[in-house]
Amino acid sequence: MSTPAPEQPDAPELRAPDRTHRLPTSDGLTLSVYEWDGAAEALPVFLHHGFSASAFLEWPRSGLPQTLLAQGRRVLAVDARGHGASDAPHDNAFYGETRMAQDVLEVLDALGLGRVDLAGYSMGSVVSLIFASRHSDRLRRLVVGGVGAGIIEVGGVDTRALPSSELARALRASDPGDLGDELLQGFRMFAASTGNDLLALAAQADVVHASPIDLGSIAVPTLVVAGDEDPLAVRPQVLADAVPGARVQTVTGDHATVFSDPRFAREIAAFLQP
Repeated sequence: MSTPAPEQPDAPELRAPDRTHRLPTSDGLTLSVYEWDGAAEALPVFLHHGFSASAFLEWPRSGLPQTLLAQGRRVLAVDARGHGASDAPHDNAFYGETRMAQDVLEVLDALGLGRVDLAGYSMGSVVSLIFASRHSDRLRRLVVGGVGAGIIEVGGVDTRALPSSELARALRASDPGDLGDELLQGFRMFAASTGNDLLALAAQADVVHASPIDLGSIAVPTLVVAGDEDPLAVRPQVLADAVPGARVQTVTGDHATVFSDPRFAREIAAFLQP
């Protein structure tokens, strides 16, 4: 999930991708995937954004893809179904983080990629944890940001701070002024400003992941990154303790403003160094 945030003033502009792929899924949708070239021998880094964001709304403001490219890494970023330039049906049968984890597998297969480093944020972290629990053989390292004890206690992004049913209601409201809650009104206004389809986002909010993830089966080095004031990523050590060998990196900020802390990109890039 993403919320309004200031731009990262020190992050260099992300250059245009070297390739844009339009890839079909096994259930009939088409996803947009963006690719930036790195060194020929570099293991790719695959980035998965959070709810209501997209490949270009979230990662560039942190400076992470720019940092990775400066290190010579090959970078790929997906617009998740219902987001960005990917297909956005309004039927919630097409959504859910488990289905999005299947999308990651299908994208890797379609592009002929064996192993990658995978980094997710918020919703993208839930997707990445599900993927890693089922396909650790396709990963070298895993990074998950914007999540914490909620993964253990509610099965995904911590909906105790922002209930998904209320989020779906806000996204479907004809007049956000009638919501009666400043947080919901603010989120609705932000979501509308992203250019995403609000009814597609509401369909995803209907079916957010709420089932246990087999975290003990994750067999790759894992970094959990959390803002010290993020209500959706409280007690990140609880999550790290459930993933074999995982460690926590705390940065300054809440769910949105963590991207403005230079350590966010720096620590992730350092962890993903070959």
